[in-house]
Amino acid sequence: MGEFVRWETAEGIGTIRLDRPPMNALNTRVQEELRAAAHEAAADDTVRAVVVCGSGTVFAAGADITEFTTVGYQQMVARAEALSSAFDAVARIPKPVVAAITGYALGGGCELALACDWRVVADDAKLGQPEIRLGLIPGAGGTQRLARLVGPARAKDLIFSGRMVDAQEALRIGLADRVVPSSDVFTTAVDLVRPYTTGPALALRAAKQAVDAGLNMDLASGLALESHLFAGLFATDDRVEGTTAFVEKRKPKFTGR
Repeated sequence: MGEFVRWETAEGIGTIRLDRPPMNALNTRVQEELRAAAHEAAADDTVRAVVVCGSGTVFAAGADITEFTTVGYQQMVARAEALSSAFDAVARIPKPVVAAITGYALGGGCELALACDWRVVADDAKLGQPEIRLGLIPGAGGTQRLARLVGPARAKDLIFSGRMVDAQEALRIGLADRVVPSSDVFTTAVDLVRPYTTGPALALRAAKQAVDAGLNMDLASGLALESHLFAGLFATDDRVEGTTAFVEKRKPKFTGR
């Protein structure tokens, strides 16, 4: 798809692969190619689930700091929203998305992983938000998504200190969902989302929207959204197939319609 971000599809699973050796640093070009890949993943109806990974042995070691040394306040005001929205495009892919993390997921790399639904992490990987050590804070979702995932106290510990966590600590605090040997990370990520390739795509889309949007609402508003999405699924062929298959005691054959 682009110079540094590749989009691949196979058997209903799309792969967004960062390919900017040696550390897959996230410069402006990578940011925009990532956005384009996320839009492609959302639009491709043959793709039912997505894996985000890095080429080589590293997921993404963070932003390209060389770009920061010459940028002032006025320029970053214009660029900061674009950076955040590129990662938000990944978070808004209306399909199950898993990050396959090897090596390092630091700074922007960790924020990219946080934009996914799950994180499969190599047992020797390191994750963290080290921006404070540069006199900065996470600027692409780290302060918001990390706190929602692991709780505000743990998020503040990681963000205030800038320290890295290993895979086992990431698993303990909820930053990782699976920990496996590095050689098994990608296949484990694919196996995690493979069942969704034959699932009810519109129901999965609605479930993801209900959970993600509901986190930003009060309970009453979230329940109203849930009811609206629930009722809407009664207009789908998959709902007819699912309920009929249940009554007939057979496995449903969902079509995504």
